[in-house]
Amino acid sequence: MSEITAPLTLALPSKGRLKEQCDAWLSDAGFKLEIEGGERGYRASLRGLPGAEVRLLSAGDIASALDAGEVHLGVTGEDLLRERPDGVDDRVMLLRALGFGRADLVVAAPQSWIDVETMADVGEVAHLYLARTGNRLRVATKYAAQTRAFFARHGVADYRIVESLGATEGAPAAGQAELVVDITTTGATLAANNLKIVGDGVMLKSQAQLAASLRTTWTKGQLDQLRRLLSTVEARVRAKGLAAMRWPVEQDRAAAKAVAPFLTRGATRREDGLLVASTDLIDAGAALSAAGVGPVSVIRVDYVFDPACPAVDALQARLGL
Repeated sequence: MSEITAPLTLALPSKGRLKEQCDAWLSDAGFKLEIEGGERGYRASLRGLPGAEVRLLSAGDIASALDAGEVHLGVTGEDLLRERPDGVDDRVMLLRALGFGRADLVVAAPQSWIDVETMADVGEVAHLYLARTGNRLRVATKYAAQTRAFFARHGVADYRIVESLGATEGAPAAGQAELVVDITTTGATLAANNLKIVGDGVMLKSQAQLAASLRTTWTKGQLDQLRRLLSTVEARVRAKGLAAMRWPVEQDRAAAKAVAPFLTRGATRREDGLLVASTDLIDAGAALSAAGVGPVSVIRVDYVFDPACPAVDALQARLGL
């Protein structure tokens, strides 16, 4: 395909809560997902981003596709990206944390281990367990790569990983492991299985990420489409924290003096008006009223676009384009 017609390939979650949250995120920014072949289709397009081809995959498959360079962009959990072999930072670039799909990757021990509160305690128990039984402490997890790296940073060596194929939190009760490393959002499931999170055992505070593959071929047209997407998303986020104030043009001199203190707090002047943080809105209104300026109208803005898009600039630099 030519540079003009080659599509930007974007992988999005195909099911579950993550799909619902991703759809809502895109819709809020003005991009509507249109699935081909009905709700069970695995290809889609984005209304508002005509140069994009959407593939609907599982979150794990999205991480694999980004790593392999099979797609340009993808939305998936950071925990899944970090679990890719040999680290992923030289093959995938995180562009934006999305604020949903939050979960912590944690080390959890039995609640009955009352003397185990830190990773140093885990290391000591593992050493004593090996000396007493001749066996290494078993750690059940689906996140072997991150577990090895984290345990190594904390100097814990006397353990072995047991691959978890089912519900990881049930491994100790089933006699399959002594510890677990698993994803949790509230800790309630761990607690229900008589497990506690080790005090300094939070390995990763994960959330959904918009990520770009560094292993696929990028064209200027595809980067332009990414800039369109990210600039719009950022404009929407920016607008949610701002409000536009307008006053009569003949009162602009008095109004400018009244709102001057807010300029040092991030507000920006507009013709006969002010773009101000929502948290400063009432104070700014009071200052204008005290100066006899009015009537003052307030408009909630939908988007606040900025010509700069640092994430795309950084990606372009990484790609050498």
